[in-house]
Amino acid sequence: MLKVFPIQDKAEQKRLCERCGVTFNPELLAYQATVEDVFAGVCQFKLSPGGGIVYDLAPDKDKPVDTEAMFVMGRAALNFIDLCGVHHAFFDGDVSVPGETLIRAIGFQKNDEGRFEMDLTDFFTTPCKHCKS
Repeated sequence: MLKVFPIQDKAEQKRLCERCGVTFNPELLAYQATVEDVFAGVCQFKLSPGGGIVYDLAPDKDKPVDTEAMFVMGRAALNFIDLCGVHHAFFDGDVSVPGETLIRAIGFQKNDEGRFEMDLTDFFTTPCKHCKS
C-alpha cells in the first residue's frame, strides 16, 4: 500500500533527505512516501506569501524510482498548500531528479520566465481541473 505522510521529526527529515541525496533544510515542511511500508522518497516544501514552493521531490537513491509514489507525494504537498489557503505553487527544485515529465504530470507548467508554476484554485475540488483544454 502506498502511503504519504508528514515527517514530524527534524532528525528524521534530515536522515531521509540524506537517503535521497537532497539538502536537508530544517525550515521546510516535509512529506515521505512509503510503498508496502518501505521508504520510497521525500518532498520538502514551504508556504510563502508569494505561493507554495516545492524544493525537493526525490526518490530513495538506493532503490528504483516509484513514479506513482512520487506523483502522489507531490500532489499531497500541493493539496496541503492549497488547504492552507495558498492557491499558487512553484517547483524550484532540481527538475532532473523527479524528471520534467513527472513535474508536468503533477500539474506544473513553465511560465514565461521558465519557472514551473501552477494555479491551485479549485484544483482539488473541480473534476479534471488539472486537464487543460
